[in-house]
Amino acid sequence: MKSYALPVFILLTAVLIAGVTLFSGERVVDDSDVPINNVSIIDGKQIIVISAKGGYQPRNSVAKAGIPTILRFNTKGTFDCSSSVVIPSLNISKNLPPSGNTDIDLGSPQLGVLQGTCGMGMYRFQINFGG
Repeated sequence: MKSYALPVFILLTAVLIAGVTLFSGERVVDDSDVPINNVSIIDGKQIIVISAKGGYQPRNSVAKAGIPTILRFNTKGTFDCSSSVVIPSLNISKNLPPSGNTDIDLGSPQLGVLQGTCGMGMYRFQINFGG
């Protein structure tokens, strides 16, 4: 007669380890494609804040079309290519300082999607301007 104790023990141990791993500790979620609340309206101007370091966060933003808009890049010890911002459709190319805030006046954008990249084209971001 075969003993099933060892295979059952191994299976139960694997299930227990998987359960502990799944339900404990920090869960890492890639929410870089999920729009977050990084847009505010202050004194009649829409301000979109994007963090630039090792890419752009958030990568996707949602804002209102047709109102004066400032795109504010925040850097904190940024020395990679995300410190160089390019927005081809607006003919904007801007080098950001290693630390601080840099504002880019977008005017009053129309409905549509504004896309930007780092200077090398490796990191991307977009802003969806809706009604």
